[in-house]
Amino acid sequence: MVVSGPSGVGKGTVIAGLLARQPHVQMSVSCTTRAPRPGEQEGREYYFVSAAEFERRQGTGELLEWAEVYPGVFYGTPQGPVTEALAAGVDLVLEIDDQGAQSVREKLGRRAVLVFVAPPDFVALRRRLTGRQTETPEGLRERLATARKEIRNMGLYDYLIVNDQIEPAVQALEEVLRAEHHSLQTTDWRGLQARLLAQAEHDEVASHG
Repeated sequence: MVVSGPSGVGKGTVIAGLLARQPHVQMSVSCTTRAPRPGEQEGREYYFVSAAEFERRQGTGELLEWAEVYPGVFYGTPQGPVTEALAAGVDLVLEIDDQGAQSVREKLGRRAVLVFVAPPDFVALRRRLTGRQTETPEGLRERLATARKEIRNMGLYDYLIVNDQIEPAVQALEEVLRAEHHSLQTTDWRGLQARLLAQAEHDEVASHG
């Protein structure tokens, strides 16, 4: 499940709420070239790497997706953990930007479920970004400009969650997870179908025997 949305919309908080309710769900940890923010820990929020190390991983194919989200600031998703989770049938959440979400959809098709988290209004988004007090005026302008681009791409997603209040937003994300467990696009329905039809054929033969 890929969760995207503008910076400051509260994606991380909503995902944390889902993980608390569904402890079997795993979180994919992205790598980034930006510096850690206060309170962030290596390997928890992100893997913080140098530009040279990011370029190396990109060149060796270690990244499922990557993007230059802001000038000189790169983000990417390590390929290995995603491949392992898919093979094991583990529910995995990726918190990545809009460019990354579209890249994952191109590579994984409907095995990737795209969820867009939106603010209730743009004024609220500006207020949240300003309240973090982590952005320079130029950085704030860049993030708001990126937010406008991301909002224009909202129609490319499978689900929309408006994060006006945390609890309803967490519940909505949990409902998406549950719905996808029953989707023909993401379940191994062919195996079940073959087994049921084989049993049905055996039952028909037996009933006429």
